[in-house]
Formats: sequence, structure tokens, C-alpha cells
Amino acid sequence: MNTVLVVDDDSEIRDIIHVYLRNEGYHVIEAADGEEALKVIESTPVQLVILDVMMPRMDGIKTCLKIREVSDTPLIMLSAKEEDIDKITGLTTGADDYMTKPFNPLELLARVKAQFRRQALIGKADFNSLLLIKDLVIDKSKHSVKVKGIDIPVTPLEFAILVLLASHPGQVFSSEHIYESVWKEPFGNSDNTVMVHIRNLREKLDDDPRNPQYIKTVWGVGYKIE
Repeated sequence: MNTVLVVDDDSEIRDIIHVYLRNEGYHVIEAADGEEALKVIESTPVQLVILDVMMPRMDGIKTCLKIREVSDTPLIMLSAKEEDIDKITGLTTGADDYMTKPFNPLELLARVKAQFRRQALIGKADFNSLLLIKDLVIDKSKHSVKVKGIDIPVTPLEFAILVLLASHPGQVFSSEHIYESVWKEPFGNSDNTVMVHIRNLREKLDDDPRNPQYIKTVWGVGYKIE
């Protein structure tokens, strides 16, 4: 049974999410703020986190950053803020998905299922070989990334994007192709989502955007490994 951690200071929202998830067979743990959530993650295996942004003591952005220091567990962020910059901030800190409040519980449930489905697909993939590009080593069997022997922490979605690109060196991919290949969903209006994850990868793999050794953006919406 997959365990989902629901983090929100609003008990009514936690209760609603809890009921929908429980009815689908998930084990649900609740936390009222970021500090409580971190204690849960330290002591209990959690397969997915649903995290509110606006909370007392420790907000969702800081909590997400702390979670990413110790775990690559899929994370869906909830927020009453609906501006693009807020979504970009959430994804940049390590969230895998972002929903604005008020939200439809059935849509949230669908996104939870999509995250678990994506993890199942990753787990079934053929991970018997290494991908080597100069100093970049992607070990698909260990789900790890190294640059010059140094471990680079990446989220599951970042890893999937990197494997896609590294498996086709020199090929240019559109945002739509990347999204539908990695997210396994219709593209829709998801350009910002792909761009944020690509930017995160660039920052993690290469601090100097002038260096073409690793991942770089070309011609607006295309991406490739050189």
C-alpha cells in the first residue's frame, strides 16, 4: 500500500484529501505544517507528498527544499497563488506537479495516480546500462547521476528527462515531445513545466551556461545533449 503524506494547515482540506485517497486504497498520513512533515519523512517511508505552500512555522517552499535534501519522493504542491511565477517557483524548488486552490479533489486524485503510474513505468524500464557523455555518467540501474565522479541529486522527473535526452545525443526535442514522453500525458499548455525542469537540470549539471558540455537550450523550445 502506497503511503501519501498530506501537509496542510487547514484541517478541512486535509480531511477531504484523506477521504478521497483512502477510498482509492492509499495509506494517508497528515501533517499540519512543514516541521511536522519533515519529522514524518525522517521516521516513515512515504511514496508521495501533497504539500501546501502557505503554512505557519515553515512554509511549503522551505519544506520542499528540505525534503529534496534527503528524498526524491514525488511531490505535488498546492497553493492559492495562481500566477506563473508562483508555479515556476514551486517547480524550481523541486515539486513534480503544482495545483492551485480551490481544486477539484478528483483532479488531485488523478494527478496522484499519474505520479504513481510514472514511477511504475520507471521501475519497469530496462536499466542495464550506463549512459556516458564526457564527464556525465547516468546509471539507470541505480537511478543516479554523476559529474566528474560527484553525485548530482535529481528528482525522478529530472532523471527521466535526462535519460530521454542522453539516449538521443545531438537530437533536438520540442517541449511537447519531452512532456508527452516523460509525463505520459497530453501536452496541453505545459511549456513552462518543461522549461523549469530543463533549467533545473542545467543548473545542477553545469553552473556555466556558456559551457556546451552538458545540457543546453537551443532555439527556444528545443533541447539537446551535446
